[in-house]
Amino acid sequence: MSPSAKSTAHRARDIGLDVRSPKERCEDAHCPFHGHLSVRGQMFEATVVSTAMQRTAVVERTILRRIPKYERYAKRRRRYLVHDPPCLKIQVGRLVRVAETRPLSKTVTFCIVEDLGDAARRTSGEDIVPPAPAHPKEEAA
Repeated sequence: MSPSAKSTAHRARDIGLDVRSPKERCEDAHCPFHGHLSVRGQMFEATVVSTAMQRTAVVERTILRRIPKYERYAKRRRRYLVHDPPCLKIQVGRLVRVAETRPLSKTVTFCIVEDLGDAARRTSGEDIVPPAPAHPKEEAA
């Protein structure tokens, strides 16, 4: 192999979005970085709820919807089935960026393209509330 071919063998392809590419390589044909899947259309952020299926995750998106009659907002949530590329190694409770793709199955038309870190409880229009620490540190007096 030539040096230029060797350097591109491990590099993820540019998917046309401003996202970080994964450091690990995968052999998934439906990976936008290492396979042949193109992304287009909608993009949104959501929290991973379940990863029990093979290469598929359930993500939940929470939004605030204005109710004009009462001049208040109501929380709405929607769950999506999304493709989970193995190179990203997504875990439950992570905040992820999801992009639309062609239909991969009857219910999967989105793919995870970036891991944004631990999910804070957040809806559009609200301030970010960090997750509560598991064990609060006690200060020695």
